[in-house]
Amino acid sequence: MSPILEPLKPFRKDLTIVSGLRNKPAETPEPHGYIEPTWLTCVKPWDFGVAGPDSGVSADQLAARHIGKDTRLPSLELTTAGAGARLAWRTPTQSLPQEGNPRAVFQKLFGQGDTTKERAEILVETGSILDRVKSQAARLQASLGVRDRVVVSDYLDSVREIERRVQMASKQDTASLNIPDAPVGTPNDITEHFKLLFDLMALAFQADITRIITCSMDREASMRTYTNLGIAEAFHPLSHHGNNPQKQDKLVEIQKYHAEVFAKFIERLAKAQEADGTVLDHSTILFGSNMSDSNRHNNDPLPAALLGHAHGRIKGGQHLKYPQDSRFSDLLLTLFDRNNIPVKSIGDSGGILSEV
Repeated sequence: MSPILEPLKPFRKDLTIVSGLRNKPAETPEPHGYIEPTWLTCVKPWDFGVAGPDSGVSADQLAARHIGKDTRLPSLELTTAGAGARLAWRTPTQSLPQEGNPRAVFQKLFGQGDTTKERAEILVETGSILDRVKSQAARLQASLGVRDRVVVSDYLDSVREIERRVQMASKQDTASLNIPDAPVGTPNDITEHFKLLFDLMALAFQADITRIITCSMDREASMRTYTNLGIAEAFHPLSHHGNNPQKQDKLVEIQKYHAEVFAKFIERLAKAQEADGTVLDHSTILFGSNMSDSNRHNNDPLPAALLGHAHGRIKGGQHLKYPQDSRFSDLLLTLFDRNNIPVKSIGDSGGILSEV
């Protein structure tokens, strides 16, 4: 196993390394601007919406249409970077913002309030407010013209979505979970920031609050410094290593650190018991990047690792190396198939990778 993936060695049986894949639609003359939006869409940005209404919709959002309607949050978009990445695309023109503040994420998952008692009280109050809003809006709508009725109707749809989430929150059984009090905010310590967000992701899966999460650990052209590792140079300049061995060693150290904090998240899922297995047994997690050699800005071959077994439909314990020009989009299509999500194509996909 490579030095970067060494922290995932304890989960070798749950790990599928997929190498040799190319994301050809991501190959553009302006790599930093297009790396993020093309990773989970496999469509060139200027072709978003051209081939059809779903051309440019990201894999996570296509999945959310089918399995997100049964949870309080259809999907969750997170980041530990200073600014969010444009990974999740709900439509060809709408990317979903990522949240990096652990307190805001906690409140999105479990509601306003710092303690369980406060959250329960606010939940009851929110329900009564929504009842009043709907009643007043219905009376108002009767006195409006056609155009204004459309505006009010859209507003009521938003209210109904909030009401749906409140009702699901009131029915959510979290008695078996150890839910901490709400975090104060974003910690200055980067390791603590990673830990908080990954812990919240694990709780979201355990409580079935959402089944779809995208998370960027950093973003394109990041100027973050990893002083916790004794590295003073910023991440992006280091990535342009020019084949300098010292810079390459530092870059490997940063990427191994990313794998270490990610491995703790995997460990938590592996320990979380559900019926007929663990949360990890029932999950499919893609860990990777839309860039191959950062010094060359290329997208071939992409690093991709899968964790989890999709209820026994992903074998695990494999390293699958595919021939030159094999499509990364076929891996995304395979993940749809393994999770019984009826999506027949994405981007330039051509078929399912049967070996996964």
